[in-house]
Amino acid sequence: MASTFPDLPIFHAIASHDPESTAIIHSVSNRKFSYGELLTDVEKAKIRLYHQLKDALTNGQSIGGQRVAFLVENGYDYVVTLLSIFACDGIAVPLSSSFPASELRYILDNSQALTLLSSDKFKKQAETVLQEGLERRPTLNIVEKLMSGSGRDEVQLVQLPETRGGLMLYTSGTTSRPKGVVLNTSTLTAQALSLYEAWKYTPKDRLLHLLPLHHIHGTVNALLTPLFAGSSIEFLFPFNADAVWDRLAAPFLPSSQKKAENEPITFLTAVPTIYNRLLSSHPRLAPEVQDAAREAVSPNNMRLNISGSAALPTPTKQAWSDLSKGNILLERYGMTEVGMALSCGLAFEDRVDGSVGWPLPGVEVRLVDAENGEVIEPGQESDAAGKEREGEIQLRGQTIFREYWRNPKATEEEFAKADDGGGKWFKTGDVASRRQVEGAGQSEQAWAKGPCYFIKGRKTTDIIKTGGEKVSALEIERELLSLPQVSEAAVVGVANEQWGQKVSAVLVLDPAQAQTGKGGKPWGVMDMRRALKDKLAGYKIPQELKVVDDLPKNAMGKINKKSLVKEVFGPDA
Repeated sequence: MASTFPDLPIFHAIASHDPESTAIIHSVSNRKFSYGELLTDVEKAKIRLYHQLKDALTNGQSIGGQRVAFLVENGYDYVVTLLSIFACDGIAVPLSSSFPASELRYILDNSQALTLLSSDKFKKQAETVLQEGLERRPTLNIVEKLMSGSGRDEVQLVQLPETRGGLMLYTSGTTSRPKGVVLNTSTLTAQALSLYEAWKYTPKDRLLHLLPLHHIHGTVNALLTPLFAGSSIEFLFPFNADAVWDRLAAPFLPSSQKKAENEPITFLTAVPTIYNRLLSSHPRLAPEVQDAAREAVSPNNMRLNISGSAALPTPTKQAWSDLSKGNILLERYGMTEVGMALSCGLAFEDRVDGSVGWPLPGVEVRLVDAENGEVIEPGQESDAAGKEREGEIQLRGQTIFREYWRNPKATEEEFAKADDGGGKWFKTGDVASRRQVEGAGQSEQAWAKGPCYFIKGRKTTDIIKTGGEKVSALEIERELLSLPQVSEAAVVGVANEQWGQKVSAVLVLDPAQAQTGKGGKPWGVMDMRRALKDKLAGYKIPQELKVVDDLPKNAMGKINKKSLVKEVFGPDA
């Protein structure tokens, strides 16, 4: 019996892997599912979904391009559900169980989802969301729980007259109402193959998946790309630092009963918050687990450790290198609309501190001066006075999305026409500089050459204009986080008649260091300014300090600074 799938590169790739090789692992139970089992189960789920969509459609509408929202826990069932939507040529709209009902309703309404698929675990939550407040109520269908694989079938790939399916991810909403980003299957393929080439995924890789799956980081970097490569993906979600250390350490514990069951993790991609929590929890582990964990994350065993989705503080990068016997975190830059656009190289010398590296394969990048709209050409990175120039990152290529869902105005506003006859440039809203770094860009990776890019922050929230000077909030945050008193930091611009904007800091202090101010008093604004005096120019040092218990973040560790300013400094700030 043959399983039939649309002739898409993702199904080509999965069908070409050894059907007996492991595709998905559930970390806690150690249940494993092979690539052959995965295709067979996707075929069954596809058939069920096809009939569910047919029943929900009216007036002879086509299944192709229909939005299918789904609320399924991270793991094998999630992967099967996602691929079954692709197999029906639908647009997958992943939802997060951590979202409040109002936000889930917003996504369902905005996407005009035809159906909502839910695992049994989230059935009550799904029913609550569908009870009221929706303009168009999607049908609710419960996905079948897959406890074990189902053998393997022959695979037949069928050419579709037109492919309309893909993925719709919603922006984090840090600067405006979340927008639906439409990533068709060709765009997803380009994003995955770009990373496949740059980061060299292999069938020998085993990724530990700790991330939410309604963001580009967890979906493309840690799921679709390893599926293209034939790697094994081990799900351990939600994140728990002790559980992660136990899993990483297990193969290296001499007396561990799990040693034969657990293979070493070779690939880890996470957000800075996760690395910080791992670093803070490591000293509390039993001595033998500490030693085994350090061996697990050393360069001898962990091929690649990546940090992204938020700026990586230099102290975190250094502390991880110290703990891991010299493994250096690789930084990269991306966003929902473009996947990954820039990345440091695989060679350690190409992981430049504070830099996100070079344009990834297939990605074109330019910097556009925000003041005069001029393109900063190669060789023009500094002005006549020798000052480093900054510009907005603009991107184009096959990895870039085509449109915001049902929002042509926003789509048009975010693209700039090209003057070279090529395609339009996507305006990221992020500001960066570019400069050559001695010793970097010398490896065999052809794409990792030339000047490196350094992110300065969001044009709207991280670039502060004070007294005629432009200041990067991210630069100041990095210096603040190097101070022993500071656990977390957000630098913002607060409206001020004299300065235009006043550089201000919102900090979470380390309790053990909170009383180390001058004269033994609580550490405060003057202590902060003294500590930064030799690190930053005077106009960059925050004039005001607010201490809070915590900085609210979204699932990917990002802070909504616009909301933070209003909450901490008042609605007119």
